[in-house]
Parts: sequence; structure tokens; C-alpha cells
Amino acid sequence: MTISGADLRAAAVAAGIEPEYEDVLGRSHAAPDDTLRAILASLPTAGTSSFSADALPERAYQPEWLHDGVRTAGIAISLYGIRSARNWGVGDCTDLGDFAEWAARMAGAQFVALNPLHAIPNRQPYNISPYLPSSVLWRNPLYIDVEAVSEFAGPPPDAASLRDSEFIEYEKVWTLKRLYLKRCFRRLLRSRGQRWNAFQDFVEREGALLHRFAVFCALDEWIHRRNPNVWLWTNWEPAYQDPQSDAVRWFVASQSRRVLFHKYLQFLLDEQLAEAQRRALAAGMRIGLYHDMALATDKFGADFWAYRDFFVDGCRVGAPPDDFAPNGQDWGFAPPNRERHLADGYQLFAANLRQNCRHGGALRIDHVMRFFRLFWIPKGKHPADGAYVRDHHENLLRVLARESQAAKAIVIGEDLGTVSGEVREQLWRSGVFSYRLFYFERGQPDEYPWQAVVSSTTHDLPTLAGFWIGRDIEARLKAGLIDAAAAVEQATARASEKQRLLDQVRGFLPEGFPASAGDVAELNGELHNAVIGYLASTRSALLVLNQEDLTKEVDQQNLPASTVEYPNWRRKMKYSIEELQTSEKVRDFCLMFRGWLQRTGRIS
Repeated sequence: MTISGADLRAAAVAAGIEPEYEDVLGRSHAAPDDTLRAILASLPTAGTSSFSADALPERAYQPEWLHDGVRTAGIAISLYGIRSARNWGVGDCTDLGDFAEWAARMAGAQFVALNPLHAIPNRQPYNISPYLPSSVLWRNPLYIDVEAVSEFAGPPPDAASLRDSEFIEYEKVWTLKRLYLKRCFRRLLRSRGQRWNAFQDFVEREGALLHRFAVFCALDEWIHRRNPNVWLWTNWEPAYQDPQSDAVRWFVASQSRRVLFHKYLQFLLDEQLAEAQRRALAAGMRIGLYHDMALATDKFGADFWAYRDFFVDGCRVGAPPDDFAPNGQDWGFAPPNRERHLADGYQLFAANLRQNCRHGGALRIDHVMRFFRLFWIPKGKHPADGAYVRDHHENLLRVLARESQAAKAIVIGEDLGTVSGEVREQLWRSGVFSYRLFYFERGQPDEYPWQAVVSSTTHDLPTLAGFWIGRDIEARLKAGLIDAAAAVEQATARASEKQRLLDQVRGFLPEGFPASAGDVAELNGELHNAVIGYLASTRSALLVLNQEDLTKEVDQQNLPASTVEYPNWRRKMKYSIEELQTSEKVRDFCLMFRGWLQRTGRIS
């Protein structure tokens, strides 16, 4: 029997589906009946669970010094983009420690905010986004400093061409590093000394979660080597698609060293990130590393292969139409199976949080609205035909609080977009910091909330210098994402946005500065100083300044809706680690930033 009308909507509401929703402009939308039916059909039935959140803490960790009224600041970087005279063409954990020490000493930073370090396939251009990882649980071995590995015997290869390349060459760098890391692994196998014992302890401690990930990586490598045309696990022989099959057990037994090698890579990453955090704290940072946990999981990746029943088949996550994306957005990954997580007692969810908090003092959660609801698009439907589906947010927030308290990690929830006041209130009560962007806020510094991170921009938005000259609009036009008419329309809108921002920071500009944004050709020194001063003066406890906005770079890391048309996730820093130490221009940027932190009480 087909449910329709009021009965269909009642059934949807009972199942956690929202038949009607509002967009960012407050306009009401109704989900089509066939969308509601499709989502109802795909929703897993609720199972039995003994999980209770009553005994879990209500609030995420917040250090005592924050409650003493102290505010602080840090610098955001894309770790892959760090340039140095010693790395192999991509930023690594040693570079991270070097950057943290420099940022603490020269800029007064109390943390380094990072891109997600999740494991990705490192295949250009479609498999390099840190926000669509193969695994959220484990990290990318591309960040290993091979020469810092105890088993490295040298001499190092000639990596000058990779260091000198304009953009990061993921596949070339990983091919080179993997070759040397396998040599290191063979030396470890031969030694069987204290290092071997430490590695074995790590493997035992990480248990089944590490094992499944390593099995996937080894299988992927082995199958692709046998058949170079097979790139996705969904194209493997069916027996290998089931992680608990006899074929997979045979593979583990017969190819145990392949599996162990991928566990070794995570062991090295754990060692080196621990050292980077130790160096950051030793340099005087109160927080140190500030990690980022992505929302998405690649349906062709390790986590989906290993934990398929924790995802809902038949639907994809996205966003409804708005002025930014008139046709809506299809993010292409499966939504979480809330009932399976509940039945699991949120053990896998807790493990994700635990792994991402490790070796850090803060964790940013991408799209924190995931705890409350996600926009589901049924198979065969367009984004405009989706609907919001709610999750058990009370349970998720309590588990988050427990893991945050255990790790002593501050939690930042990226709450941009359509977020109701009620949701923000619940996040505030849970001790989760809000995320406020300079471009989107309209108030004066004293109107910002205290329990928030204020940031200059994000990887998906133009840098301050790029925004002012319309570099992002040029990039969209060049990439074919907009036509010439749309570019003119966006440039006209940008002129109004620039004027609003100029008026917003007026109190931080010197007397006689032009009143019209049209008379300011670029982000000059006075305007740059005013924007930093405005951000530092906000009430928000944490300030994040993107590295590109410290050094006035014009190109953003990611151009949404593009792939091959733009070098997404491949841009290197303008200044190398060595140049950061010696450049007079960088010194001036740091003196300006540090001066504002001192004047506003963010450092003593």
C-alpha cells in the first residue's frame, strides 16, 4: 500500500525526516512525496540498544586558562603546502614541528590549525582532497619525514625536482617515499630489537581498527599491481569485497608482510606527530596542534569497505539549493546509519573522535550540523529533490564530550550555513566552540560570542588579498565554472561586499584612508593591518589567521566545484621554512600580527 498525503508526512516526521525545511535566507521548501518515500525505504530499522548517555559528561573540554578570560590565537596551514630545503616535495611532520616553533617565537601563536591529515589515495586529481578521505580513522603516510625514521640508512634521494615543482606532485612524492619506507620496514624486520617491540605494542594497542585499514591498503596495492586497470574496491573480485570473507583471510595469511607494512606506516606517523606536538608545546604553545576532522568518507575508500553497515546505501549527502549553488549540491558520499551507530554504542564514532584528537589540543569538526541533521538525496534524484534527516544529536554530543575530556582537546564545530538558534544553543551548552568567518559576520568586535573561533577565511573561500582583487572570480571564469556575464555580476556584488567590509573595519584604519572601497586597489598595508586588528579585537576566545592571510597570498587552496580546472589541494606556501626565518617582509607581517595580539590581550 502506498502512503500519501498527511500519513506520508507523519511517517516521515516519526522517522526523523523533515518534510519541510528553510534555506539560508529563511525561505520554506517542501520535500517531494517521492523523495520522502525513497528515504523512508532506505532508512534502516531501529534495533535494540542498551546505550545510555546519562553517565557521560555534558560538556566538551575547555582548559581552565580560557575561563580566566584569556583569549588566544593561532595560524592555519595546509601541511602538504609547507616548503623547505629538506623535504621531499611535500610538507612533512618535521616541517610541522619547525613551523610550530617559528609561529610561537615570531608570531606569538598558541596553536597551528591543520588541514585534515586523513589517509587519502594520493592520486591526482580526483583523490587528493583531505575532505574526501579513504579513512577518517587513519592518517596520510605522505606526511612522514622518511629521513627522520629510525630505520632510514640513507643516503637521501635527489628530491630537488619535487621540491622545486610549482605544485605538489602527490603520486611522484608518494612513489618515492613508499620505496624508501619499504626499505626501512625491511630493516625493522631484520633488527627485531627494541624498535620492533615498540612497533608490536602499537599494533596490539590499535587492534582491529588498524588491522582492517592495513588489510584494505595491502589488498588495494596487491590487486592494482596484478591488474593496473582496477582502481576501486567495488571492481575487485566479489570475494575480496567482503572484509570477513575466506578470500580476505587467505590474503592476510599469505601476504602478512604487506599488511604489516601499512601498520608500520601508521606507527611512524604516530611517532612523528607526537614529536611535532611535543615541539609545539615546548615552544610555549598552550594548545599546539589543532586538528580537523572531515565530514565525508569516500565510498571507494577503506572505511566504507571495512564498515559498510555504518552507512546508508541508496542515498547521498549534499545541500539544498541556495544563492551560492542554485541547483543544490551533491557531495557524493553516503550518509551515516544512525541506528547502526546507536546499536554499536557509538564505539566506531568514538574511535573516530579519539584518533583525530590524538597528538593535539584542539579538534575542528567539519559541518558540525551532521550531529543534528544531514541533507539526503535519494538515488536517481537531483539535489533539489532531497530532504533533511535528523540524527540522535543528544547521544553524539555526549560521546563527543567524553572523548574531548579524555583527550583534553578543545572542540570547534564548523557551524556555517543553515543553523538554527536552537542548534547553536545546544552546541554552546555542550561546550562546543562556534566558527565565525570575517566575510559572513556583520557585527562589531564586541558583538562576537566568546565561545567561538573567529577566522579570516577557509580553504574554500578567497584569501583576504585574493578577495580584494577578485582573484576567485577570475579563477571561476578561467575554470569555466561561470561565464563572462556571471563574472561581471559577481564582480558587481563583490564591490558592495568590499564596501561593507571596509566600513566594518573603519575604526581600525588611519585617518584619511579612502572612504570608498573602489579607491583601494588591493589589500595594502593599512587595510591588512585593520583587518587583523579587527579580528584580534573580537570577543571570541580563539582567533585563527590563515597563513595565506598573514603573508598576503592571493590564491585559495580549493575552488569548489572544480577538479582538473584548478590546482586544488596542491598549492605550496609562498615562503619556505627557511625564508620564514630570514625574510624581512615576513618579519614585518609577524610584528604586525604579534603587536595586535599583545594590544588585545591574546598574548602577554
